[in-house]
Amino acid sequence: MSTILDIPEVVGLDSRKSLVRIPPELDVPLSGRVRQIIDTPEFRRLARISQLGLVSLVYPAAIHTRFEHCLGVYRLALLLLKRLAHDDRFNEAVGVEDAELFLVTALLHDLGHWPFCHPIEDIRLSRVPSHEMFSNSFLLEGEVAEVLRNEWGINPRKVVSLLSEKPQDRTSRLLVSMLSGPIDIDKMDYLFRDSLHAGVPYGRNFDQQRLIGSLCLNQRGDGLSITDKGKTAAELMVFARYVMFSEVYWHHGVRSATAMFQRAFYLLHGALDLDHLFRTTENEMSVELQRVAGDGPAGDLLQALFGPTRHLYKRLAQFSFFEEHDLYLKLARRPYPWLAACAEHFAGIASAELGRVVAPHEILYDAPPVEREVEFDVDIYYLKEDRYRALAEVSPVVRTLAKEQFDDYVKRVRIFAHPRVAPELRRLPNLPALVTQAIDRME
Repeated sequence: MSTILDIPEVVGLDSRKSLVRIPPELDVPLSGRVRQIIDTPEFRRLARISQLGLVSLVYPAAIHTRFEHCLGVYRLALLLLKRLAHDDRFNEAVGVEDAELFLVTALLHDLGHWPFCHPIEDIRLSRVPSHEMFSNSFLLEGEVAEVLRNEWGINPRKVVSLLSEKPQDRTSRLLVSMLSGPIDIDKMDYLFRDSLHAGVPYGRNFDQQRLIGSLCLNQRGDGLSITDKGKTAAELMVFARYVMFSEVYWHHGVRSATAMFQRAFYLLHGALDLDHLFRTTENEMSVELQRVAGDGPAGDLLQALFGPTRHLYKRLAQFSFFEEHDLYLKLARRPYPWLAACAEHFAGIASAELGRVVAPHEILYDAPPVEREVEFDVDIYYLKEDRYRALAEVSPVVRTLAKEQFDDYVKRVRIFAHPRVAPELRRLPNLPALVTQAIDRME
């Protein structure tokens, strides 16, 4: 009877017969049937979509691709299976077919991503699907679907179910937690890989091997926990995530570029063929957006991002849970159309204050999106006591950083202004009052 350790791809971790190397000096074993997936047009497209998109405007080496990330996640999936194959409770819940389904889902988990996906998703437009749902069109027909059926014996709908549907049974809940949970292979790879390519140490300051080596099942057997030996590694992963959001993903320059792109997309989305656009590569999308934008306001914003010279908007004001608390609460998690309209009111008020026109698109509001980050809710198993405890219960680090304060302290409300008007607006003595005035006009 074959076991998880007999799966050809898991065997490939040690046999080292066919490998591809990804940074930093990591070997990813490739079986014939894995090669057939990554050589499909749908998967190769990910090699022309960067993992971090606009972040490279601030961290110029952060141009790694979703293709590389998917290979990194797939490698971690193999390591998880190799570790958990020695756990009797895991073997009861997950058979060989389930494990193979987990492997291909890990490899294909970002197949539905389009260029600049997260900034577009965050503005929550009715015509924009989630990238998990968009992946269905790549998974249910075409070459990927054929390889899954013919080479893996897997119904593509099972991959779709793991990626975009609520799991109904214990095995599915366990597999989903391994893919997208408090401690999952997606976070383990992107924190490490984004940190590596951005050239900062923050996302690499947790012991990935120790964390994987401490994995076990939770008390219900439908999700991952860690043994007490992995407690420090888990705490460091929480801190790594916090600092990566603070210093990279929500760096003020990155958020300026994000706000510019979001406003341009918001202005244009009604004139775009989104189904076609979301199937393109990053360069193709930027060209198409600029073509549709022409010489209008969206064109100005896009030219400043993708043209020959970078011109990011300047930070005019910043509010957080501890900086201008009341204004933060009034602006955070507002629907994007509300934010855009409020920014336009502020542009009108600013025009009156300066005695010259500040165009509506020259003021941008950037705020934490409606949806919060997933809480880091995981249990620790203490072997000697045969008892599970919530990590937040025994760790002040997790209790402080992984709960409600994460979004409130890392994701700040910022107002950005075109470089043409930012210096004069900064000198206004009553700036917070003008922001409040714009908010009052929205009531």
